[in-house]
Amino acid sequence: MIIEDVSFPAGRHCETTTLGALLRHEGLDVSEPMLFGLGEGLGFVYWDAKNMDFPFLGGRTKPATITRTATDRLGVALHVQETASPRKAWRNVTAALDAGRPVGLQLDSYHLEYFTTKVHFGGHFAALRGYDDTHAHLIDTAQQGGAVKTTLTSLERARGERGPMTARNLSYTVTGPATPPDPATAIRAAVRDNARTFLNPPIANLGHRGIDKAARQVTRWLDRSTAPSHDLPLAATLMERGGTGGSLFRVMYRDFLAECATILDDDDLHLGHRLYAGIAPLWTEVAHHITTAGETGDPVHLGRASAILTDLAERERHAMRVLAGGHSE
Repeated sequence: MIIEDVSFPAGRHCETTTLGALLRHEGLDVSEPMLFGLGEGLGFVYWDAKNMDFPFLGGRTKPATITRTATDRLGVALHVQETASPRKAWRNVTAALDAGRPVGLQLDSYHLEYFTTKVHFGGHFAALRGYDDTHAHLIDTAQQGGAVKTTLTSLERARGERGPMTARNLSYTVTGPATPPDPATAIRAAVRDNARTFLNPPIANLGHRGIDKAARQVTRWLDRSTAPSHDLPLAATLMERGGTGGSLFRVMYRDFLAECATILDDDDLHLGHRLYAGIAPLWTEVAHHITTAGETGDPVHLGRASAILTDLAERERHAMRVLAGGHSE
């Protein structure tokens, strides 16, 4: 059972690629930046815990929240199922596939055979478009190969893994609306709410406060790591190429705002786009300095990364105030 007309060419981020593929099958062709923005996906987290080998810098909201928020904004019905039973989990997806609907899955990418880098990450997403006697056929990001397959056994392990960011065999399908909502209303609400969340984080590790914290902590990273030549470049690679679309999702959000500005003639949107067009390259500079520090062992580069992060915290705070409708130049 394989559904042929399921695709999302050139997808960069796993969750938006998965949602985009499901929506295209329903006849809704929405760009990836638009899905990310309508899903209020932009964020920041500085994550460091005792059981972690090295800190993690994240640029988006928690797994599955983009899907839930974007479908709500688009007026799309989202049907989510979770279960602790692998047998029931498989029945859930085969029932949808047999009815002609592709299925979104949350997975631990470590178990997927087409992944060349074996790292546990429980917040990965892919669209299941079918199966045969031995393999599951999936749509993943362009970086992972687009139309790919993995054995049914490995898929079961990927769905059932327990740990940070995992879900209990989570699967979901979408049903398109009879009448799509007004795009201007959806855009205004998504931009405003994302900005307000970013500006008012509940803890100091998130939002603009998290960027400030990262600026303070990053200078200690050579001492924090037992293998800085590995850990620092890996952290930088995740910022630039770990499914973020570049610059820790700031490139994707810049492109979202650019698309919004073609739909709405709004001064705050235009200004917000210009501000994020200036912000995005600075995140690439941060990643470069972190990589160089790891490769050379020279702490000067972490000092430079810290200074840029301090600047970024203020730049993003200002940009989000503009997008929240509070301030403009």
